[in-house]
Amino acid sequence: MNNKNESSDTTELVEIQLTSDPSGHFLNQRQAFSPDDKFLVFDNRNDDSKIGENASIQLVDVETQKVETIYKLENQTVFGPGTGAASFHPTRNEVVFIHGLMNASQEQPYGFTARVAKQVNLDESNKSEAMEARDVQIPFTKGALRGGSHAYSYSSDGRFVSFTYNDQVLERESIANSKIKDMRTVGAFILGEQVTINGKVDDENFDGTSFAVLLAEVNADPKPGSDEINKAYEECWVGNAGYTKLNGSQQNKALAFLGDVISETGEKVTEVFISDLPPNISELISSVDAGSLTSLPAIPSGVNQRRLTFTSDQKFPGVQGPRQWLRSSPDGNSIYFYQKDNAGIVQIATVSPNGGEIKVITKNTFSPDTNFSLSSDGKYLAFGAKEGVYITGVNDGITQEVLAAPENSSTNLSNINWSNTGHILAYNRKVDLAGLFCFQIFTINLSSIVNK
Repeated sequence: MNNKNESSDTTELVEIQLTSDPSGHFLNQRQAFSPDDKFLVFDNRNDDSKIGENASIQLVDVETQKVETIYKLENQTVFGPGTGAASFHPTRNEVVFIHGLMNASQEQPYGFTARVAKQVNLDESNKSEAMEARDVQIPFTKGALRGGSHAYSYSSDGRFVSFTYNDQVLERESIANSKIKDMRTVGAFILGEQVTINGKVDDENFDGTSFAVLLAEVNADPKPGSDEINKAYEECWVGNAGYTKLNGSQQNKALAFLGDVISETGEKVTEVFISDLPPNISELISSVDAGSLTSLPAIPSGVNQRRLTFTSDQKFPGVQGPRQWLRSSPDGNSIYFYQKDNAGIVQIATVSPNGGEIKVITKNTFSPDTNFSLSSDGKYLAFGAKEGVYITGVNDGITQEVLAAPENSSTNLSNINWSNTGHILAYNRKVDLAGLFCFQIFTINLSSIVNK
């Protein structure tokens, strides 16, 4: 592997194991640090796919290593409700996480279209509320979703929470009508805009504290060679305050996401897309509908969806590599993603939110096998490969191994998070506890390396 640190650099680093009890301690892939970086939020999964079987959300104090439970389900079964994948608000002591439906059962288990956004306020005795209004009854309610959301991410100003979405109404209709498809898409909650549903409130239909809008148009049968997509996913907010357009004006809010297109030769290619939001929240709220039995809720007027990358002619077209969520530079002028070079090696690349040429950042001779993360100052990318931890300077593209693979049996390096300030990395590894392998949380402080 290229560009390893000198041994004198790596010996300065001290890896700290924050958790140790025999249970899972699973970080989200972003926004796991509290606003002041004093805590990390996590769930108790020991398998990425087991949200439906997990019952609790916890915090660990980064300094004292004390663990505290902030939310716990008392009626948890293997079929649900389930909870997990928690994210911290950027400025408030509040977290949002996936929550299954309270009536989950063997007949109606936790699933893609049966989960919602739950929030917990740590300053109000861990008060929990449904962030997401849900309504699968006719007539549907504007601002309420009709299925399952996940992968939440707060915008830097804390005004919005993005999500990826599947629709239960369309899923049910597709059983009787093969022309109807439940297509994954992305959207956002507008925080503080209360939604009261039209019909009765029960375990599947309820009010929420935020107004939901979908932000990507998906098509069940995209035209080959067009910019139509049949799936939108793995989104990120662009910039701390949007990005600068080519004409010099500021786009204050935009969401970048992955979209699957069909090439002219009929092959699926994953490209980078963006949706620019209108400046007025009232415009987002007023111009949506609630959807129908055969269609998703409409994309608000004023939302401009654009394709940013065109890679069908490359040797290895499209976004590729380990599962990833897009990342944006603080100034919004760069959106980062994985793609393969001509040798088939996964590199980190970037494109402007205005489109144009793709720039490859890394020059590695090996492929990462974890998600990647971007430091809060936008200067460094972090990722893992074969259990080692690496960082790359955005400006020079130089990759350093900052932590070698452990000599013990710790495995499954994953969920790398940068702190909100400074250069602390938090991540997961599975640790052998007398034959029981459990995800634990680790941190390393990179200040001695990046500040040289």
